[in-house]
Parts: sequence; structure tokens; C-alpha cells
Amino acid sequence: MRQPCQWKMDIGLDEIGGVTRAEVRLGGTDGTRFTGIGLVETGPRGVYRPDIAAELALARALSDLTEELLEAAASDIDTQFTFPGPRVH
Repeated sequence: MRQPCQWKMDIGLDEIGGVTRAEVRLGGTDGTRFTGIGLVETGPRGVYRPDIAAELALARALSDLTEELLEAAASDIDTQFTFPGPRVH
């Protein structure tokens, strides 16, 4: 059995020019790296409260990271396994 990989997650939040930006970085001890980005417009045209903008940006970054992980898993499955019959998408 393969040894399990350890994962580390770093989260960064900042606000520049009326945009709150969250970046979630996920890295494994095997060198695997993924990044999710979430943006929220703040101020008169967006979310007024910085705490809510930060939460929303982080949620979007985590959602983006989830999509990247799912795409990587699907790609790994496609390259590791052969399925009989025609492919259905």
C-alpha cells in the first residue's frame, strides 16, 4: 500500500482597489500543488462589509480549489484505468 500523503493548506486574504481577494494554496508532501482564487468586489458596487466580503472571497476560493481537485482526480482516473466500451460524457 502506498504511504499516505500529508497536505498543507495556506490561506491569504487581501483587499486592493475595491476587490477582496482570497487565495487558497494546497500542497502535498509528494510535490502536488493546487491553488484556488476567489474575488469579491467591495464598496458602493459590491459588498459593503469587509468581514462578509472576506468570507465570500474565501468560499469562492475554496470552490475554485474543489474544481481543480476534481479535475485532477478525473484526469488521474482517465490515465490510470482503462474502461471497456464507448466513452460517455
